Amino acid sequence: MNFWERITGSDLTRDWKAFQTRAAALPDDYRRAWEQIVARLMPHGDFTGRNLTPILDGVLGLLETTAAEGRSAEDALGDDIPGFCAALVGDDGAKTFRDRWREQLNRNVARKLSRLGG
Repeated sequence: MNFWERITGSDLTRDWKAFQTRAAALPDDYRRAWEQIVARLMPHGDFTGRNLTPILDGVLGLLETTAAEGRSAEDALGDDIPGFCAALVGDDGAKTFRDRWREQLNRNVARKLSRLGG
């Protein structure tokens, strides 16, 4: 990835279109599972979402492989998609970008207040 792609986000657009094309080729139950996975993982992304690209690529590869084997989406992911997504991002208490921004804002405010008071 070159500097221009990183600044404009064209690499992300290209990756996302490739994901959508690959997902469209999946059977219906897999497409529904993919949509649920994407919706559950997006809050765990950073500002650009670049940190989720390898995770989404791996999940889509898993779905493609199990679909090619003729197995159901439930065979690939289990019956607990939220639990599957929690395992992908670390643990159930994984911080979202909102949590990280809130902590950063609190640190910045505390630092400014300490300068004013001291």
